[in-house]
Formats: sequence, structure tokens, C-alpha cells
Amino acid sequence: MNKRLLAAAATVVAAALALSACSATPSDSGADQKKEIRVASTDPQLIVPGRQSVAYDVNMAVWAPLAFLNSDGSLEYVQAQSIESQDATTWTVTLREGWTFQDGTPVTAQSYVDSWNAVAYGPNAFENSGQLANIVGYADLNPASGTPSTTEMSGLKVVDDLTFTVTLIGPDSQFPLQVTQAQTAMFPMPASAFADFTAYNTHPVGNGPFQFAQDYVENEPIVLDAYSAYKGDKPTIDRITFVPYTDSETAYTDVLAGNLDVAGVPASKLTQASADFGQRLYSFEAPGISFLGLPLWNSAYQDVRVREAISMAIDREAIIDVIYGGTYAPATAWTPAIEPGTPTGICGDYCSFDPEAAKALLAEAGGFSGPMEIYYPGGGGLDPLYQAIANQLRQNLGIDATATPSADWAEFLQNRNDENITGPFFSRWGALYPSQQATLRVFFIKGGGCTNCIPWYSDEVASAMTAADADLSTDGSAYAAVQQIIQKEFPAVPLFFEKYSYVTSPRVAQLVTSPVGNPTYRSIVLTE
Repeated sequence: MNKRLLAAAATVVAAALALSACSATPSDSGADQKKEIRVASTDPQLIVPGRQSVAYDVNMAVWAPLAFLNSDGSLEYVQAQSIESQDATTWTVTLREGWTFQDGTPVTAQSYVDSWNAVAYGPNAFENSGQLANIVGYADLNPASGTPSTTEMSGLKVVDDLTFTVTLIGPDSQFPLQVTQAQTAMFPMPASAFADFTAYNTHPVGNGPFQFAQDYVENEPIVLDAYSAYKGDKPTIDRITFVPYTDSETAYTDVLAGNLDVAGVPASKLTQASADFGQRLYSFEAPGISFLGLPLWNSAYQDVRVREAISMAIDREAIIDVIYGGTYAPATAWTPAIEPGTPTGICGDYCSFDPEAAKALLAEAGGFSGPMEIYYPGGGGLDPLYQAIANQLRQNLGIDATATPSADWAEFLQNRNDENITGPFFSRWGALYPSQQATLRVFFIKGGGCTNCIPWYSDEVASAMTAADADLSTDGSAYAAVQQIIQKEFPAVPLFFEKYSYVTSPRVAQLVTSPVGNPTYRSIVLTE
């Protein structure tokens, strides 16, 4: 088999990554002392692979991926023994022997094929189904109308107990990156899951280093214990407790008080986090990008000049300095700078602060009448950001703009999915693998995986994405053509290239990350 395509995909990532964390060596937990950590989280509600949108840390602990992307960009096989292709269209996946789910049943090629078919099957309405959209037969499971006539994608074939093939609708050099740690639709499920997904969500069973110690109860802590029969690298700790918070500022305070071991830093705390935590503040390079989403279903935003004027009226540098403590960078493209081949400065003047030009462009478009309500998820420490944006739009464009939080994430997501929003809104994504494809597909390909992101899809973009996916060069430059199409239509306002910041208690000696920016809790290093 020709392994060049796999190696090339991994090289693309390695060239772009410069993360601060280094790998940790697992250590024996000992018979007398159980190593535990408590981590702040958002209550996941949906944990089944292919459904969840906020429980990545939980899922990446309970499930093992086919491959893992290390912080240095190297691709490491985990559940897979190999992933190979001669043409980047048909991929052969060979699994390692002896792996089991946490219910003791074997992980087989059939496990993957059944799981991917279940996630892709339209009537199941799995939120991350779009992660599988490039497999031949996905369209048959998701017809434009009516019920699918089949429950299986023709592009998946079981060869034997440990081997299956995946045939894509066209060449895709990025496939090996798609089956790494954060693409949860790619995780396998045991046979017992398919009988009752509601019951499975209550007590998920995976193939990873940690298992549920008890049933999941909404808004209650999730306790995960190390799975003793796990065949991969043993975790450095014995137990993780994910504690749900509706207010990230409270979680931050609880780490400061020693009641938690790890929490993400809300935007409202970034300017003081270094003073509060010193070296226990970690800011990781990550493939995250923030946009100001625009309600394109509202006629007030359908003129591209209105959208461009809003963008030029926002002083990104000032917001980054005052709110993000200088950790973010102004977005100048439609994908994060860390993703290989992201074109520098493609957004041009429209991503630069120029209030006079913004005001003139808005006037040229006929102005903006009536109030503007900017809507965002409440409880996530986002208030200063959206209040600042509202203030700038009032001052620089004369728009009656206000910032309104939802009660919580669930309420925001429901209103966004129902298009029950009249003004600009929260829109961001942290790519699940560091490739422009991972960002562009999610935002600009229908069913790409982020229903709360940008409500704009184009046949021209879809065609350009297909061509870029088939390009086997290692520099990612083929995706620049996609960004040029998006730039012309300017369907949203690029705001920031993100870093992911976390704080830890003194019990944590080292927080380890990977190219997706999330901590790798199975490798966390605790103080003695």
C-alpha cells in the first residue's frame, strides 16, 4: 500500500503547529492512592457519539479514536493498526487486535460500520452526522424528502473482523485527520447501543481509557474511572469528575479556591488570570475562530455592504487588549491562522477597523433602521465581549445596538436553530482537526456539523471544496479558492483567531494539550 497520502496529511499539520505543551509519561497510580481530578464542564445532555456538541472532553476520555494527533503534528495510531489508501478515495482501516468496549464486548470492523451508519441515518437526526457526509451512500441515508430506502452507506464495507474499507465520494487527502480525537461521529459504539440510544445516553459505553462509574444524570457531576482493560497507553490518573457549571466565572473562582483542578478561562477573567494563577495559566494555540454571526434570513442583513460595514466598525485590537488580555489575534481570514495554508490577510480592509469608511458604506447601502439585538449564550463569561461590540456599533454606525444573553446554552441553541433571532449572534468553532477543511466544512457546507454557526451555503463553495479536498499538496493552499468565494459574499464577520486558556489548581503539575487545543486529561501530570 502507498502510505504517502497518510504521511502527507500528517506533515501538513506538523508544519503549522507550535504548541507549548509537551508529552507526559504515564506513571503508576499505586495501589494505596487514587489519583483524581475535578474538571469544570458544560452539562452535555447529549453524550452519544455523533450527537454531542459541548462534551468533547468527556467523549475524548470515554472513547479512543482510530488515530491521535500529537502536539508536534505527528499522527499516532490508537485503535487503528493502519489507515492506508492508494488514491485518497478508498481507504482501508485495519484495527488492532484484542480491544474491547467497556462492557467487555470486542471492538470490530462491524462496530465501526454499524456506528457510522447509525450516525449518518437521517431519521436518527444525529447533530454531527455531517462529519460522515463525504462517504459514498450518505446521501441515500439523507434524502431531500421522504424516508431513506436503506439504513447503510454503500461506501462502508466490512472485510473481516479487524478490517473495513471507506469509499469517499471523491479524493480526500485529509481523511486520516478526520478520524483523530475530536471527530466524535467517528467513534465506535457497542451492539447494545443501537437498541435504545436514550438508554445508551444514560450510561454510554466506549472503547477509551475511562468509563462511566455511574449513570449520567442531567446537571449532576459525571464520574469517570480508568478502564482497567484499556489496550492503549494507560492514563496517568484513576478518576476524572466533570462538574457541570452554568457560569464559567464561578468555575474559575472554584479553581482559585481549590475546589476544582481545571477550568477554562472565561473572557471576563483573561486580563487577571495571569495575576491570579501565574504559571498555572495555560494558553494553548488552537484551531479556533470567532465570528459575529448574522441573521441572513432577516432582510436588514441581506445587502453585503451592511455586513461589511458592521465588520469595519468593530475595533478588534481594542477588544483583544481590554477583554482577552492580548491572547487572541484579529481574524484576517475565514479559517484560523494555525491551519496550514490559511491565506494571510484575505479579508483585507473589511477586517480592519475604519469607522469612517464603515459609516459611508452603510449609508451607501441605505442605512440601518430600527434596533439591533446582539444575542449570545449567557453564563459563559461572554458579556464583556458582546457589550463591547454593541457599544462600538452604536458609536461608530449610530445603530441602536444592545447585547442580550440567553438564559443558558440550551436556550441559545434552540433559538438559533429555530432562526428565532433578529440580530447578530454568537458564532464560533474550534476545529476538530487542524485543517482548513475542518473549519470551512463546518461553517459553509450544509450539514457540516455546526448548526449554530453561519446560515449560508453555496453550490459554488461546495464545488470548490470538492476540488480542494482532492488536492494532494501538503501546503493547504488549494483551500484559498474557497475562501475567495466566501470573501466576496461576506456572510458573517470574522472576529478573532483564538487561543484556549485554562487555569489549574496547585495539584496539577502540567496540563497537556494536542493540536485541537483541548487538554488531554489521560496524560495530565499531578504534583506528588
